Amino acid sequence: MSRPASIKPAVEAIGIRLRDLRLDAAMTGRQLAGTCGWQPSKVSKIEYGKQAASESDIRDWCLACDFPGEIPDLIAAVRAIDAQILDWRRTLRTGTRRRQQMNITAYARTTLFRVWEPAVIPGLLQTPDYARGILKTVVEFHGIPDDVEDGVAARIEAQRVLRHGDRRFLFLLAEAALHTRVGDVDVMREQLQVLVEAARRPRISVGIVPQAAPYTVPRNNGFTIYDNRAVTVSTYTAELTLTQRHELTAYERAFDRLQALAVRGKPAETLFETATKSLRPRAST
Repeated sequence: MSRPASIKPAVEAIGIRLRDLRLDAAMTGRQLAGTCGWQPSKVSKIEYGKQAASESDIRDWCLACDFPGEIPDLIAAVRAIDAQILDWRRTLRTGTRRRQQMNITAYARTTLFRVWEPAVIPGLLQTPDYARGILKTVVEFHGIPDDVEDGVAARIEAQRVLRHGDRRFLFLLAEAALHTRVGDVDVMREQLQVLVEAARRPRISVGIVPQAAPYTVPRNNGFTIYDNRAVTVSTYTAELTLTQRHELTAYERAFDRLQALAVRGKPAETLFETATKSLRPRAST
């Protein structure tokens, strides 16, 4: 399975650990490669995180350096990286419903949701018509079976967590997300109204990061933090589930910085009104 660039730091960290073992063994990269029957370039690629070490590589490396006791921990680290990646092709091959049902399980275990979305309205706040537009695009883009209606039903079912249990929801959206056209004018108008109403509900906070806000943190990918146990980050080809403490800390820091930039209450409602007033039917071509 290909590994997204998002987990490159974890691959690099394993490379550093392996390099330290080689240095402790007083071996050159060329000596290690010769012992393992590899090309010399393979050692440097692994050590600098340009190539991920396989489980077999880990065993050969540790045995060559006479550190067999390091094998279990390093293999566990490699497996943890692979476990972070949920391959979209495998998950979506039967359509969208299965992926939405997986959300329900994750939501049920969570009491504090911290969600950042730079491009569209988060799934927990979507109307059925808006969700339908999102999932139609997913089906078309990935070329998967069209079960959009089942996917929409599962997404709306997942929203019950907004009404049940003692949960808190902190949503942060880029102002651009209010203007991304999903569906027609009526779909967008209804979605923006639902967003305004959600922001007024207890236990739900909706903050908008204005377009003119200073750039204090990278804002490329949306992410969701589940309590303090996991973060999910989506790419075009995979969904990463990050669980290591240093990963959680980085995303919590990003969320805090974005939260400091966000507006709420009346200033946010002004942005909602501006987005609503900007809605015009697309000119026919």
